[in-house]
Amino acid sequence: MLKIGAPRGIIPACDVSLEKMTTIAEAIFGIKEITALKIGGITPTIEHGLAHIVEVIKDYNPKIPLIFDFQKAGNDIPEMGEPFAEAVYSAGADAVILFPFAGAKTERMWIEACQNAGLIVYVGGHMTQFGFLEEEGGVIVNPSRIYQIAAKMGVQRFVVPGNHPELVLKYQRLLASEVPDGKFRLVAPGFINQGGDISETGKEAGEYFDAIVGRAITQHDNILEMRKAIKQLVTQIRRKL
Repeated sequence: MLKIGAPRGIIPACDVSLEKMTTIAEAIFGIKEITALKIGGITPTIEHGLAHIVEVIKDYNPKIPLIFDFQKAGNDIPEMGEPFAEAVYSAGADAVILFPFAGAKTERMWIEACQNAGLIVYVGGHMTQFGFLEEEGGVIVNPSRIYQIAAKMGVQRFVVPGNHPELVLKYQRLLASEVPDGKFRLVAPGFINQGGDISETGKEAGEYFDAIVGRAITQHDNILEMRKAIKQLVTQIRRKL
């Protein structure tokens, strides 16, 4: 059973300075449609360390779930999953995003390690950029297999490309047949600057859906402007009956 947040929500992507992260943490306070914050990113994590980032955000907003996105975790040897998971959990994050392109054994062992550590696991298999699939000139052949393996391991949260609503529908239908109780959450980046439309993608995403949004929120410099932008995004994500 899903336990994080409202059926539909917004996840601000906090790949910004630590100062701006604190502004975001304040701006989202009391907005129930904010289901989590996505933290990490290469630059802020290297500069400040994950544990410090978590500590600072939790001081401003102690109840908000924090998803660590390592860009892109899950692509080392299988045995590295356990120390990675232990480090993320020890730093205080609540969840982690994996994009396991390094094979089925690595995927299974990293998912298992994160689950055993007490982390909520989000698994992605299809990225937003054109040229990702072999048929587009890339090297990835079958992202569906990544989602299927994760579903069989009890994962309920899946990252899909929000700027491709036809693919969101494809993976929604796939996971509806793969997740044992049929309850899962699709989470999608790829909006605004990458061309995706939250309302359009939301029509294909099923009951539980979060839009990951970065610059549409982080481009603003004060709390009032951020809250206004977030509320506009919330309006877009609400499913029309």
